[in-house]
This record gives sequence, structure tokens and C-alpha cells, in this order.
Amino acid sequence: MQVGKARAKHRSPMRPEILNPLFAALTDLKGVGPQLAKPLTRLGLERLVDVLFHLPTGLISRIAVERLDQAQPGQTIIVDLTVQDYRPGRSPRAPFGVEAFDRAGDHVRLVYFGRTSGLARKLFPLGETRRVSGRLDLYGDMRQIVHPDHVAEPGDEGAIAEHEPVYPLTEGLTNARLSQLAAIALDRRPDLAEWIDAPLLASRNWPDWREAVARAHANPRDEAARDRLAYDEIFANQVALMLIRQGLRNRRGRAIVGDGRLTGALRLPFGLTGAQERVGREIAGDMAQDTPMLRMLQGDVGSGKTLVALRAMLTAVEAGTQAALLAPTEILARQHHATLRAMLAGLPVNLAILTGRDKGRVRESTLMGLADGSIDILIGTHAIFQQAVTYRDLALVVVDEQHRFGVAQRLMLTQKAARPPHLLVMTATPIPRTLLLANHGEMDVSRIDEMPPGRTPVDTRVVSVERLDEVIASLERHLATGAQAYWVCPLVAESEASELAAAEARAALLAERLGAARVGLVHGRMKGPEKDDVMARFQSGAIGVLVATTVIEVGVDVPAASLMVVEHAEHFGLAQLHQLRGRVGRGAAKSVCLLLRSPTLSETARERLALMRETNDGFVIAERDLELRGGGELLGLKQSGEADYRLASPEQLVRLLPVAHDDARLFVERDGGMEGARGEAVRLCLYLFERDAAVPLLRSG
Repeated sequence: MQVGKARAKHRSPMRPEILNPLFAALTDLKGVGPQLAKPLTRLGLERLVDVLFHLPTGLISRIAVERLDQAQPGQTIIVDLTVQDYRPGRSPRAPFGVEAFDRAGDHVRLVYFGRTSGLARKLFPLGETRRVSGRLDLYGDMRQIVHPDHVAEPGDEGAIAEHEPVYPLTEGLTNARLSQLAAIALDRRPDLAEWIDAPLLASRNWPDWREAVARAHANPRDEAARDRLAYDEIFANQVALMLIRQGLRNRRGRAIVGDGRLTGALRLPFGLTGAQERVGREIAGDMAQDTPMLRMLQGDVGSGKTLVALRAMLTAVEAGTQAALLAPTEILARQHHATLRAMLAGLPVNLAILTGRDKGRVRESTLMGLADGSIDILIGTHAIFQQAVTYRDLALVVVDEQHRFGVAQRLMLTQKAARPPHLLVMTATPIPRTLLLANHGEMDVSRIDEMPPGRTPVDTRVVSVERLDEVIASLERHLATGAQAYWVCPLVAESEASELAAAEARAALLAERLGAARVGLVHGRMKGPEKDDVMARFQSGAIGVLVATTVIEVGVDVPAASLMVVEHAEHFGLAQLHQLRGRVGRGAAKSVCLLLRSPTLSETARERLALMRETNDGFVIAERDLELRGGGELLGLKQSGEADYRLASPEQLVRLLPVAHDDARLFVERDGGMEGARGEAVRLCLYLFERDAAVPLLRSG
């Protein structure tokens, strides 16, 4: 989880002056206009520091030759060529050829596709010699170079590098242009004081930060430089998390102890599992301390986290205080509201909901109830962060699907109370130990590792999308029994750049086959009331099949839905597939999850889908997903817009995080903050990697 992520182009008033040149907007540079800014923004490159941390992933190696016959087809060469003639195509769209000869008189054709004849004529004036770089190929018996990558004046030996880094690109951005921006960023990188402990730096034989950045851009295979930069990023995050934990725990909270009159009065059709009892005791023990609780509750889909959270919130109400539950989406907030309202039926507990959609008198009534204390428990979305929302006595904050929220957002909510409230964050996405340490190092962790009785494992099958007609026929038979189904698609609308099935197109096809009245569609672009109406009709059974994007990944609870179809399943992360599968298997009927795959799969995709078929254990899936796919996609962060580590790969996280964790703990516990030269250097590191939400928590000495 990024701490203090601030992608704004504006200068931070607290940022050390030495770093400001790196945080200049790219659009402030000469030659970076709106047209170039678009592809740069698509890559997340808005400032020079973004380019500095956008490291190359490959290397082009060229060989300089005097004559064409010194090179083999397939090699990328540098050679001086003299232009003799042009060979236009028969139409403007046909390839344009430039006939050229080396100094020995051997022929090669330089080929340009598209409407580029003007560019080719400009680059290669007749009768003149140019230094050319490109891949030498054979077309029949004729040598050719398609779209030379560099053209320079002859004799300029340094104009074309024999080794050139290759950067991740997007449409509208060339490697040459990105290399130019990288050169500017490298030129502006400052000399910074060393923040890594001297013995560690020496034992690893790592270069200093400034040298490491230059080496990583020059050669993507420079492991020492890449490891040094990955370590810096991991270390900054670990220091920030520890400072936040220390800062929150140093603030005086208050002990919350209930009398059991509400938790004991809950009338539930089932008893608590042993795991729920154990976790409940851990949470109650934390809340009984005057140090604010910072606890993560991990539990697989259907393990009963909501009930554990409700009992904690009722403890807060029993103590005469208030509780708030924060959900990432309106669908999930309303689902929680309906579920908790049913559980609390008959109890003297005032439950309310607040989302961005609530306006006018309804909203005013809720705000007044929170301020005067007549509302005991508030369920809401980001709206409960807003400045106008005040609480009489907020003592417990529960954050659901916490990976959708940053540390800074969680801090905002805890600041809504006169004294720091206890904080419980929940996730149904099982998180490997490495990522727990990497992203949630400020928290204690509880795990519900036992499922309630009666939950039968979902039968998971992998089917080729070529059998779509059979799947739809099977769906029709399924609906005929009175059961319901989900059909999940990765995209909302057709895209020329993708062959993935779109939710809108799939809903239309199913409506044609099954009848329009039996098919509903939900996606993220729909307005709230429209989405709620479809969901309500699905929950009531009026709709048989719900076609959706991943907005139904969490929070939707329809016991009659016992079939989940995920189209193009290979494009989803394993943990996300596990979440989707968790939408079924909630009733008494046997449930099935069909993963529709493309006819051809990569080896990794095949392994991932096979694992889904083999196990329903989310914790096993999470560990394997980290190995196969990487941390950001594992947690769904890329779908939710929160950035992942930019420099540290999953492999580097696993290898370097334990070292960074220990080093950060020593720094915080031993050095304690800004005392000494290393403290000042660590401050620079936190700002450089934008973990500056933690900077105010550093002791000033």
C-alpha cells in the first residue's frame, strides 16, 4: 500500500528543495506538448521522477560494419549508406523504398510502410551518405532494412549507440523519445546523502543511489543497480508503515469494553465457528486497551468476517460510543446495510447508511444523527470521509475490502474522532506473508481459517470459449430449475484493440437466447439507482442471469445463484477469480464455476486455471498467485487504480523485504527519526518515493 501517494504536479511545500527538479512536470519541458503528454500519461509518466523510475526492460545491441556482407541477416547493424534512388509504391499505402549502397557498392533497400514517403525523402536526400541503424533482413535474395531506427550524418560515431536500452512503451511514444526524456531526468538527478546502513551497503556491494539510477537505465541486466533501487523503494515503504504504526500507537486512545447486552441478544440461525470465536477474542482484547487497535482481519469468502465485525461494533455501542463501517463501492455498502439490518432486527441499535448518492433531507438527517449520537453504527462509502461528516463519539472504524483504500484514506477516517478510534480492516482477498509485510506492516493480523458448517466447495471447471453454445444451453437448463447465475465479462463496451467479449454484447446475446426479461446487466458506468434496480431484481429472483463486470467481485450475496460463468478467465488474476467464485456456493444447492478460456493459453495461464480447478483454499491460491503473476495484480490494485511498487519486482520483494523490514525497524527503534545524518537522509528517501504521509511522524529531535 503506497503511503502518502501524491501524483500531483505541484511542488510540495514540505519537500526538500534538492528534490524539486525531479518533480517538475514533463509538460514544462520544451517539446512535450499535449499530444506527447497523452501517451506519457497512459504510462503514468507525468513528472521527471516518473521517467527516472520507468526503467528499461531490454537492450538493443548493434554491430558497426563497414560493408553489408560483414553482417548476418537478423542482426541489428550500423552502416554508412549512399542513397541512389527512390522506389515509390503503386499506391500511397504501398511501401516506399530507398535504394542505397555501402562503400563496397553492395545494395540494400530501406523500406518504409504507410504514408511515410515524405519522411523517407527528407531523411535520405539523393546522392548523399547517411549513417543508418536497423535490422538487416533478406526479402528473397535482396537485402533490406525495414524502418531504420536511427539515421545520422556520416562520421558522427557517437550518434548511434551500439547498446541502447529498450523502455516499456505505448502507442504514440517511441523508444528514442523516451530515451531523450530519460537522459533529461538522469541529468537532473541530485547527489543525495546515503540512507542505507553502511555495513549493509558494503556487504551487498551496491552503488550509491545516483550511480544506481544511471546504471539501471544504461543496462537493465545490472542486478546490483536494480536491487539497490528496489531495496530503496521497499525500505521507504517499511519505514513509513512503521512510523505510522508508532505514531498512531503513541496517540492516547481509550479502552472500549462492552457489557454483552447487545452481542448476547443477537439471534442468529447458526453458531460461531471456533475461528470466529478466537478472532473475536483478539479484537475484544485490542479494544480493551487504551492503545488504538490496528488489526487486519483476513478471511476467505464466506468465512463470516461480517459477523465478527458486527460483534465488535456492538461492543462499541454497548460502551456508549459509535462505530463506522467503510465499504469501497455503493453496491457493497448497501449490501452491508441490508445484511446488518436483518441481523440487528429487534435490537435497540440505530443503523444508518451514507453514500455519495444521499442528498437533501435524507443526508441532513443522517448528519444530524451522527453529530448528536442518535445513530450508533454508520455504513458508508468514501462519503463518510467528507468534512461535513462529524461524529459525537466515534470509537471503532471497520474498513471492508481494505486493499481498495490507501493508508492516507484510513488516517483521514481515524481523524474524525476526538481520540484515535480503534481500527479494524477486513479483506476477503488472502494475502501472502510477503505482501502483508510489504503493504500492511503497521498492523496486527487475525485470520479466520475455518469455514462455517454447510458451505460446500464450489465445483470449478475450465471450458474453452469455443464451446460457448454448449455453455449457454447448459445455462438455459440451469435457469429452468429456478436457480440463478452470474456471467462475468472483463470489458464494458467493445474495443477495437481487444478481442475480449464485452458485457453489453454478451447481455444482448443471452437476452436473445434466453429472453430479455431473464437477463440483467450491471457495470461500473451505470448510475446508482439504475444499478440498484437491477441488483434488487436479481436478488428477488425476477432476473435469472446477471451479466456483469467485476463490480460484483465483492459484496453481492444471492443464495439462489449457484452458477458463475467467467469469460476469458485467463485475463483475471487468481485472487480475483477466487473472489468471483465466492459469489456462488452461498445456498444449499451444489454450485459450479465455469472458467471460459481462450483456445490458446500461455503456460502461466494454464497453470493458474489448473490451480483454480484443484483448490478452493484462498490462502494457497494467494501464495501461488504471487509467484505466477506479481503483487499488484494479485490484490486487484491495478483494477482499483492504486499503484503498485514501481521498481521492486515480486521476486525482489520476496528476497529483499525481510532485510528492509529489519533495517527499517532498527532505524525507527534505534535512531527514532531525524537525529543524526542518517535520519536526514531517510527523510529524503521518504519524499523521493512519495511516502511523505509518514514524514510528520518522524521525531524532530
